[in-house]
Amino acid sequence: MKYKRLTKEQFEALHQEFVNFLASQSIDKNEWDEIKTNKPEVAEQELDVFSDLIWEGVLSNSQFLEHFSKNHIFLFHCQEDYIDSMVIKSLVPNVDFLTKDGLQWLSENLFTDVVEIHVGKKNYDAERKESIFDLITQGAILSDGQLYVQINTIIQS
Repeated sequence: MKYKRLTKEQFEALHQEFVNFLASQSIDKNEWDEIKTNKPEVAEQELDVFSDLIWEGVLSNSQFLEHFSKNHIFLFHCQEDYIDSMVIKSLVPNVDFLTKDGLQWLSENLFTDVVEIHVGKKNYDAERKESIFDLITQGAILSDGQLYVQINTIIQS
């Protein structure tokens, strides 16, 4: 397996896609039930293959990631050959970016001396999709990129 197996909730949300995946292999519901009962190792393999297919699609289309922690926000723009990053750091220890109040504080103090913003660019250490997957396994989430674009636009002007 190249990535990781989808969770039960993810499989449930992708139920129709999984049915189509099985159908593409000429496996109907009755045969799937038989495989699960009599050949659990084959069922496990099918779940893994489907999971990797889903991850491949998601990672191929990923453009922006965000990772919030108490005092840092990591914003990533995934280009073809490299990744742009912005790290926003609070110099006030009791600010918590995981709360609504913390984000409000950030919007009021973003361009003051109590907030540091570091901008960087890095070539992927591995293949693009694997690098993005590594960020996700470290806690980053896919995003629409609004925050990245807003802050980048302000920095660039």
